[in-house]
Amino acid sequence: MLPRTPSFRLDGKRALVTGAGRGIGLAAAAALAQAGAAVTLAARSENELRDACGRLRGEGGQCDYMVLDVTDSRAVDEQLAGQGAFHVLVNNAGMNRPKPLAQLQDEDIDAVLDLNVKAAFYVTRAVTRRMAAEGIRGSVINVSSQMGHVGSLRRTLYCASKHAVEGMSKALAWELGAAGIRVNTVCPTFIETDMTAAMFQEPGFRQWVTERIALGRLGRMEELMGAFVFLASDASSLMTGSALLLDGGWTAA
Repeated sequence: MLPRTPSFRLDGKRALVTGAGRGIGLAAAAALAQAGAAVTLAARSENELRDACGRLRGEGGQCDYMVLDVTDSRAVDEQLAGQGAFHVLVNNAGMNRPKPLAQLQDEDIDAVLDLNVKAAFYVTRAVTRRMAAEGIRGSVINVSSQMGHVGSLRRTLYCASKHAVEGMSKALAWELGAAGIRVNTVCPTFIETDMTAAMFQEPGFRQWVTERIALGRLGRMEELMGAFVFLASDASSLMTGSALLLDGGWTAA
């Protein structure tokens, strides 16, 4: 009898996606919903969440949302305590302030590290505590970046934050492995989103980026979606502590 491919379906699973009102977060939520998961969107903007949830429901997805500042540890604990256990967590909330180190203000450093690193700790702590208590063999997917594996001009702060996410994910894979909870990262190259739009208006920046991508082009949002389904599903049941590089070859140089 031939071995059978594990299912990529997520029917009966509950997933929480942070920073889910738009961009990569919304794409991740859509991918999980299309695979059968009931998805909870979390972000600070209720208008964006309401619109995103309506669009997902309009395509037959199961969706609700919570207005949540993930940089507020007390709010994270209080609001997630009122939720049922999740099977999948996507830590997507993040930001970038590309500047040379000499031009970075303390406020820049605090803002990026608070959202990109500390918020991931807060949400993961709350969600995995409940997973472990209820015996759920879940999946944590941290949205990192190719910049979590390399360095780059004007991105010292962002690289530091994403290298931190990579280290956190590897350590948590060991810490939570005995409970059957897997922790992995998704590491995209430059994707055209609202967050990156201003960058590509800078003269020469698009050319600088594409010259460093082996495929010679930017990534598309849809090209990230399968990675979230794979890491959330039983198809990746042996994968933990790993980074899934969707970088068009950037880090292969």
